[in-house]
Parts: sequence; C-alpha cells; structure tokens
Amino acid sequence: MAEHYEESGHEENLGQILDALERSDFHGLRAVLEGMHPADIALLLESLPAVERDVLWEGLGDTVRAEVFAEAEDAVRTPRMLQMDSVTLAEIAREVDDDDAADILQDLPEPVLEEVLDALDAQERDRLESILAYPEDTAGGLMNLDVVTVRGDVSLEAVHRYLRRRGEIPEKTNRLFVVDRENRYRGEMRLADLVIGAPERKVADLMLTEFGGIDASTPAHEVARLFEQRNLISAPVVDTEGRLLGRITVDDVVDVIRDEGDRSFLGMAGLREDDDLFAPVLVSTRRRTLWLGINLVTALLAAWVIGLFEATIQQVVALAVLMPVVASMGGIAGSQTLTVVIRGMALGQVAPRNVGWLLGKEFAVGLLNSLCWALVVAAVAWFWFGDPALGVIVGCALVINLVVAALAGASIPLLLRRLLVDPALAGGVVLTTVTDVVGFMTFLGLGALFLI
Repeated sequence: MAEHYEESGHEENLGQILDALERSDFHGLRAVLEGMHPADIALLLESLPAVERDVLWEGLGDTVRAEVFAEAEDAVRTPRMLQMDSVTLAEIAREVDDDDAADILQDLPEPVLEEVLDALDAQERDRLESILAYPEDTAGGLMNLDVVTVRGDVSLEAVHRYLRRRGEIPEKTNRLFVVDRENRYRGEMRLADLVIGAPERKVADLMLTEFGGIDASTPAHEVARLFEQRNLISAPVVDTEGRLLGRITVDDVVDVIRDEGDRSFLGMAGLREDDDLFAPVLVSTRRRTLWLGINLVTALLAAWVIGLFEATIQQVVALAVLMPVVASMGGIAGSQTLTVVIRGMALGQVAPRNVGWLLGKEFAVGLLNSLCWALVVAAVAWFWFGDPALGVIVGCALVINLVVAALAGASIPLLLRRLLVDPALAGGVVLTTVTDVVGFMTFLGLGALFLI
C-alpha cells in the first residue's frame, strides 16, 4: 500500500506541475513545490521535457536547489552544472554532505573543477579533495568524512562528556569508531553498549574487532555485497596502512545497488544508466543507433547462414516454417543461463574453482530440457507436416541448440569478464548470435543431408 501511495503521490504532483506550467501559474507552481522532499523534486525534474524542466528549476530556492542536485540523476544535473559559474557551484558544494558534493563535482571538466575547489576555503577544499582522490565507484569515492572517533583507553563516562560537548552526532551513526594515536582503525563500539554500559568501563572492553574496515580502493559493488552479507548500517573506510579515512552509510549503498541494477538492465539494450528518458530526439537517436548497428551485423551473419541453404529451403518449405522455433528456443534457454550467471557474478558466487561445476550443471540442465521439448516439437512437426523424418531432424537440432545455448550462456559472461567487458552490456548480443547461427546451421544442415 505504501508503494502505491508514493506512486500515486508522484503522479498527482506531476499532474499539478504540468497544469501550472500550462497556465503559467508560477504561484501555483511554488505552492506545489513548497515542503516537498528534494528527492521528490528531483524525480519531477527527471519526469519533464527540457523546456518544462527549466521552468521548474527556476522556481526553486537556492538551498533547495543544492539538495535537489544531490538527488538528481546525472542526465538532469550535469548539463545544468555546466551553465553555472564556479562560485555558484561552490555554494552548492557547501550546502550538501561531502560525499554528495564530491559526486556532483566529479562530473565537471577538470579546469572547472579546479575553479570550484579554489572558491572553497582550505578546510572545505581538503575534505572534498580527500574524496575526489578516489574513483567514484570505489569505497573511497562513496565515503563521507563525518565520523566520530574515540580511543580505546578512555572510559564510557569520558565518551559521554565528549559527545555532549560535540552537541550532535552525524546521521545514521550506530557505532563509534575506535582509533589509536596515529588514527589507525582498531575496532568499533555500538552506541547501545555506550548507553547501557557502566560509566567506569573502558571503550576497549566493549570494542568489536571482527570487522577490519573497508579498503578505500574496494569496488562499489563489493561494498554493497559486504553491507548485504553483514547487515551493516555504516562501515569504516581505511587506507592501505589502516588509517581511518571516513565511513560509508547504508543510504550510499542503496544508491550503488540501484545504479548496478540500472546498468545491468539498460546495458542489455545497449543503453547507459545515465541516459535521459526525456532527452532530445536527436540525442537519443545518436545514442541508440550504434547498438542497432551492432545488432544488424549479427542479424546479417544469421541471414548469411540461412542463405547458404537457400536451395534446401526452396525444396523443403517446412524448414523455413520451423526455423524460428529452433532459434527462439535456443535464445530463451541461453538467456535464462546468462541471466543467472551474471547475477551470480555480481553477488560474488562465481569463482574459478566452481566454474567447472557450473558448466557441467548447465550442460545437464540444457540436455534434460532439450530432450523434453525436442520430443514435443518433433511430435508437432510430424503431425503438422506428416513427415516423421522432419520431426526427427527438428528434434535433433533443438537438442543441439539448447545444449550449446546453455553452455554459451554460462561461458560468455566469464569470457567477457576476463576480457574486461561488461557481461550485462555485451552478453545478450553475443549469445543471440551464437544461438541463431548454431540453430540455423544445425537445422538446415541436417535438412540438407537427410531431406534432399
């Protein structure tokens, strides 16, 4: 019910925004935006074409704009940033958390980024540069610098006094990080233990040491997997010498999970996760045409294979009727395996030591499925065309193609990963080419041998 309510709320807000824009009712526009969460405003911006998006942006206050920038997709945010001067961008960086500021600024060209950093004071610049020193898709790029550290040799009463002097603690702080005099990470203490522990006890007595921190160079998807496996709310980020750099919180990891899902989903169609749904027609056309061209090449390859058996098809028309069945069944079987293997790779379940078992398992699955459905398709072909030989041929072709599809679906992602190519992006195209070529070659080849 909650999800339905949120969706309905967005649709209602979008409708009110569009109505206000059509009437040029800017007072009504501001009334709709007033009190709305920045993430909801960012979603509204992403749901509007360019002209309406510009008008809505002009209706936002400066503080709200900074928070909306932190929530918006790159496709909405980056073009607008390039139109701003360095002073305005510096003000935005001051209004949001350090990790959000780094996420925003790293999309800028290097000369512009330098100007923005120069517009900040020394402390602000140092904090941002410590995050920008790491790639966006690593633990260092995800971390924020708002951490509370304590020493292991102090009492809980001393920690209480320290926190009261601070006056506040960062959001999503569920544990305090314990460091030594050189700021090396030693462990963490739960806030719950601090609250209920005897005041005279030492931090070291309650310190948890089973988690050694996340190296700043750890890829973002590995960070997400750690949070999922260990049910973390926050985690420390350390450098190669074990010094505490910052922390990652669960809200940052949710963004990583979403981005990974978008990348895999859109990558299968040759699109990027930062593609704008409401981008201009020519921009979207240019971005999609390359993938269409790649698919055209693979389709022509399959057509060339069919052309090799043109004489066979002319003599036995039934082969042309049944060809799509063989190719389609192989494509679906291969896609099932491809999807499962890519997911397993993303979760870290696929490793060199279990690849052999995985290939054997998928071979067995492909064989059993192919035998089952080959009997069905063979019976249909025999009944349809009254030719038992045709039924046997299509059944044999189906067995071969489904087994090859299963093996290809399991091995293609592994091969692409070894070649440093994203399996989610290229795996589908390669698999479709394999199943089409093998399916047509097998079916038409057997037809040429035994029916002509």
